Amino acid sequence: MLRVQKVRLYPNETMKQVLDDLCAYRRYCWNQGLALWNDMYDASLVLGDKKLRPSARKVRDELVANKEDWQYQLSARCLQLAISDLGKAWQNFFKKSLPDWGKPKFKSKKTARQGFKTDRAQIVNGKLRLDKPQGVKAWADISFKGANDLKGELKVVSIYRENGKYWASLPFEVKVTKKTKTGQKTAVDVNVGHF
Repeated sequence: MLRVQKVRLYPNETMKQVLDDLCAYRRYCWNQGLALWNDMYDASLVLGDKKLRPSARKVRDELVANKEDWQYQLSARCLQLAISDLGKAWQNFFKKSLPDWGKPKFKSKKTARQGFKTDRAQIVNGKLRLDKPQGVKAWADISFKGANDLKGELKVVSIYRENGKYWASLPFEVKVTKKTKTGQKTAVDVNVGHF
């Protein structure tokens, strides 16, 4: 079972810049992936060929093949998770019964809440450690507050900035133990109007 804890992050100035760059990079990857996905989808409709339909793998491979030099300074997992989420959003587009049904939209840098995901984060000595890209020298663990019990395996962490503050959702895979039956019985009389 997943148990999620929301914590407030307190990064130093160097890590604030890193978090801001990763937020911007996820938005960039999403927008580039969505533009490519739309083009591939339109081409498959025009040509009537189902083999040309886009998938998360096709879009991701195309974006990785056309990476710019500056993208190698940032986490590759950010791109992969953004395209994975884009693929899920496109799958939901074909399920009209969902309450938030609609075609995926481009992300704006003016949105108050910006964020990214990583599956390489770790909790080390009570601080959050992100995966360090190659060639980067200045790096630090991020202190946080708000977590009660940090036990279990850490899954995909969502980090976001909202109103100048940084937050993280820490999902932990925890084992659920079944409670034993006590053998006691409880009943309520249906005719009782109030207690």
